[in-house]
Amino acid sequence: MKLRRLPTTLSSTDGSPQLAWQRAQGKEWVDCSEDELRQAGLDWLIQLPTWQSQGALQAGQPGLPFQPLSFRDCMLFEQHWVQSSRGYARRFLPGSYQVTRLFERLTHQPFPAFRPHRLWHRQPIYYFGNHLTMVPGGTPVTPPDYTRALDYELELGWVLSKPLLNATPAEAEAAIGAFVVVNDFSARDVQREEMQSGLGPQKSKHFLSSMSTTLVTADEILPQLNALQAHVEINGEVVSRTSTKGMRYSPGEVLAHLSRGEQLHAGELIASGTLPGGCGMETGHWLKKGDTLRLVIEPIGDIVHTIA
Repeated sequence: MKLRRLPTTLSSTDGSPQLAWQRAQGKEWVDCSEDELRQAGLDWLIQLPTWQSQGALQAGQPGLPFQPLSFRDCMLFEQHWVQSSRGYARRFLPGSYQVTRLFERLTHQPFPAFRPHRLWHRQPIYYFGNHLTMVPGGTPVTPPDYTRALDYELELGWVLSKPLLNATPAEAEAAIGAFVVVNDFSARDVQREEMQSGLGPQKSKHFLSSMSTTLVTADEILPQLNALQAHVEINGEVVSRTSTKGMRYSPGEVLAHLSRGEQLHAGELIASGTLPGGCGMETGHWLKKGDTLRLVIEPIGDIVHTIA
């Protein structure tokens, strides 16, 4: 089932818009009551908070389908790791980039420093993002004043529908409620030094992330999980085509690892990390003022932003 949330003409007791569910029916959207959601086994979705979506709904546009209780962002695609490392060197370390190009031409192998850390081969790796700066697609974006290298990252996201603790991969997969499209905005000129601090990304990531206004329930996505088609558009031009093929760990394996000795809760959002070719640092298509960005994963939905 594909769902979205819209504001109604009614207001809640605190004056903020109330939210109503709609489900996709062919190419149309039809109203969907909470009773219908309960009958479809989506009680967990009704119970998730929506407060963070309210401000974005003032203009009558679809908001976040749910407010994440947390946001963990993984790195599941080796190809993205290699290509983004190469792209970083190309833009920010041009002298070193020439050396790496020569190495790769001679060996026909990625430069060693471009490959994932050895821990990546043993377990899923991730960082905590800022779930409180998650906005829905359609929100205009103003880059922070400390960056001159704003980038996007097209990712697959999934949300837990029930608690997990010390789960097996099969148990964890059964706890996935729905999938969304996620965009992890990044200040690339700030990111490298923060990463070298040993504490992970900070101001380079936490200023803004975004989510599709639609979600699709897990029963429809899991059977085709490794074959979802995706692409990036800038100003109406397709600049990259990619897919979800090639994840090092499945969402169930990721969740099993996360739940080891750690209580997870319904409403927590986990993202796959960038799909190969899903960011500007890989392709050379950096964002600039006036651009319209569109990130798509079929059949889940899209994220659209105008850069102010």
